[in-house]
Amino acid sequence: MHSTEKLYWTLIEHKKWKIHIAATIKGLCFVGSQCGPIQELILFKDKYFPGIEMEEDEKILEAYKKEIIEFLEGERSNFNSRLDFRGTAFQNSVWSALCSIGYGETKTYSDIASYLNKPKSVRAVGRAIGANPILIIIPCHRVIGKDGSLTGYRGGLEMKKSLLKIETRN
Repeated sequence: MHSTEKLYWTLIEHKKWKIHIAATIKGLCFVGSQCGPIQELILFKDKYFPGIEMEEDEKILEAYKKEIIEFLEGERSNFNSRLDFRGTAFQNSVWSALCSIGYGETKTYSDIASYLNKPKSVRAVGRAIGANPILIIIPCHRVIGKDGSLTGYRGGLEMKKSLLKIETRN
């Protein structure tokens, strides 16, 4: 990594939504939680992009922002955004699996573990889902408990409920 790499960020403010997003030149790498503080983004940057400069730039993030707002409005069911995953190989495989869950569908943690042919790794799948840095676009809100309950969500259960409601309304 050379020092000219930057992490570009902006804040989406749309109706009740306030979400920090960030991208590299390769793609979107962070979508924060509903009303999450800038510290959430800074902690992410320090973990995955140590030593890289952050720069606020709404222009660079405009296309990502537009897609997220269209989703929040119920006008978009899939994303064309380029993504820049920075997890472990296992996390990346889990995050890719999440992207295969259809709009308006839900799956359980066990479903994801089975999909990856690792049926005994439900806990590890849960941890990888919890570490998902790109909320909404990598749809971890579509993963629920075996009993149908809305289990933990990095963005908080209210955000998870809101996202699922958008998808079932359409």
